[in-house]
Amino acid sequence: MSGIAAKQQTQRPRLGFLGVGWIGRHRMEAIAQSGAAEVAVVVDPSTQALEAAEKSAPGCERAGSFEELLTKPLDGIVIATPSAVHAEQAVAALERGLAVFCQKPLGRDAAEVRRVVDAAKANDRLLGVDLSYRCTHGMRQVKERVRAGELGDVFSLNLVFHNAYGPDKAWFYDPKLSGGGCVMDLGIHLVDLALWVLDFPKVTRVSSHLYSGGKPLTSRETQVEDYAVAQLELATGASVQLACSWKVSAGCDAVIEASFYGTKGGASLRNVNGSFYDFTADLFHGTSRQRLAEPPDAWGGRAAVDWATRLAAGQRFDPECERLVVVADALDRIYRP
Repeated sequence: MSGIAAKQQTQRPRLGFLGVGWIGRHRMEAIAQSGAAEVAVVVDPSTQALEAAEKSAPGCERAGSFEELLTKPLDGIVIATPSAVHAEQAVAALERGLAVFCQKPLGRDAAEVRRVVDAAKANDRLLGVDLSYRCTHGMRQVKERVRAGELGDVFSLNLVFHNAYGPDKAWFYDPKLSGGGCVMDLGIHLVDLALWVLDFPKVTRVSSHLYSGGKPLTSRETQVEDYAVAQLELATGASVQLACSWKVSAGCDAVIEASFYGTKGGASLRNVNGSFYDFTADLFHGTSRQRLAEPPDAWGGRAAVDWATRLAAGQRFDPECERLVVVADALDRIYRP
């Protein structure tokens, strides 16, 4: 049984952080600074990472392993580990009665994601995934304009995420550990944004081309893709074009764009000067342009803080989690069109 059932509502949830490398520590610091929850326990194989985490959250306790973490009096855990173990760790935590916030991808395929969502539902526990680009001010503005009908019927979407560097951890390039390459790492955000903005219409057809080193991917068992293009056709009649890559000659650090075109207008989120963090958003009508959002916007930890805030308010399983399976299924279809 989780500690949350025995706590008074005035007490903050106690959280464990499984993995406190760069991104795990960033999410930990965002939650700590928000005051929504207490950083109680940290786990990481790197002593350097643990020391940095302890500087950010004085008084937190170290645990030597995931198994030890599960024995602590906690209300939830934040997972920032290699993709291959996300589903297993999330299910184990949920079955112990802990809420879970996990780095993307929640699983390497739709079957793994389904297992986690089912465990969250069966144990009535709050589940969150760090699909963080939803939380940019610009993307929220775009969604609001689409929902308000300012674009009319959206019929074309164009989303791009090119990373001129690529990941620096070896496991990203091992298909058994990562589940895939740039589609799993970057394309997941593009698919999620496209479906989220349009309130998750059914994906009726998928076509794709995946490349490794400039040549068509020949084996998903031994290779991961570093360039991919895909087209998703939606039940609304809309067409979604996606492109993502690692280590492409982009002329800058990153090219990130999510554009939506409708019968009355368009809207677009774009990164600024190759930045991974700074975005503008604009609304288009003919040749006119209206700025909706621009930097600065400290959005990186918002998804984690939102989850921690909801946990503190006593929220449990959210049926919206079912849509995590929809995104995972679309990725499966990109890999196996």
